[in-house]
Amino acid sequence: QVQLVESGGGLVQAGGSLRLSCAASGRTFSSYAMGWFRQAPGKEREFVAAIGWSGPLYVDSVKGRFTISRDNAKNTVYLQMNSLKPEDTAVYYCAAGRRGWASNLKYEYAGWGQGTQVTVSS
Repeated sequence: QVQLVESGGGLVQAGGSLRLSCAASGRTFSSYAMGWFRQAPGKEREFVAAIGWSGPLYVDSVKGRFTISRDNAKNTVYLQMNSLKPEDTAVYYCAAGRRGWASNLKYEYAGWGQGTQVTVSS
């Protein structure tokens, strides 16, 4: 059973930056894809970014602004978020993949963190 703990959320003005971190434990970190999803109030949880054997994958709305990376020695995945917009406001969740390939599908993820709030003010 994988355990995930996110950190790094907060309140930032539009145009600012935040870096989210997700520390994983409970299985061989480097063998699996890792992803980030987000959920805004009243909306479905949506894919943001993932990283696996095939490289990174992003939703169109964050391409060029967000960067996902991982440090396998530290069992940690990061999401660097630049040029933040008010529409990026959501709870961000880290997710542990079932396979090595990055996916934008929720069912491809076997474990979820508790979430970290990101609020972007205009």
